[in-house]
Amino acid sequence: MGTPLSSSTPRTIIFDLGKVIVPFDFSRGYRALETLCPHPAGEIPAKIMSTGLVTRLDTGTIDPEAFVQSLARELEMRITYPEFCTIWSSIFLPGTLIPEELVENLSTRYRLLLLSNTNAIHFDSIQENYPILRHFHAFVLSYKLGMMKPDPAIYRRAAELAECEPAECLFIDDLAENVAGAERVGMPAIQFFSFQQLERELAARGVRWD
Repeated sequence: MGTPLSSSTPRTIIFDLGKVIVPFDFSRGYRALETLCPHPAGEIPAKIMSTGLVTRLDTGTIDPEAFVQSLARELEMRITYPEFCTIWSSIFLPGTLIPEELVENLSTRYRLLLLSNTNAIHFDSIQENYPILRHFHAFVLSYKLGMMKPDPAIYRRAAELAECEPAECLFIDDLAENVAGAERVGMPAIQFFSFQQLERELAARGVRWD
């Protein structure tokens, strides 16, 4: 569930993006790709994973257009770059998992960072479609830094951007391994399950947003 803070509340709150702020469903993208290639939707995830292309995209070691060209060859499909970007970003669902009011109010009291394993295609789409991101003071993005959670270096980089020590931050992520990664560098963390649960855990740590 996360490590409780000591006697002091955090100076900086660091949010994950997917499944903490923005909901997504990868199956939407696989079903769309199925109509353009000879592979059924159920087999596409394994085929994509076997290429290692997504990790390269998320760490910025392959250009987005080169990624699309390589993936199109692997899946035996003909598709333009804009068409692919539309499908690749169709995984994101309307609305947010936490209310914008919470994030906006937190941003007036704390330094607010976004720490995400993501890529240029997805992040450009999210920035365009989710105004909630305007309340964050800085973005810590895997594809720009060349590293991904739970690499200890990415949490330390987030703390540096926040201009505070890891112990002065509070990290929120839906994945247990990413929470554990933060805790290994001395950064208190909460595993996200729901907005109501997050409210309780923030209050228990003395975090205010009213």
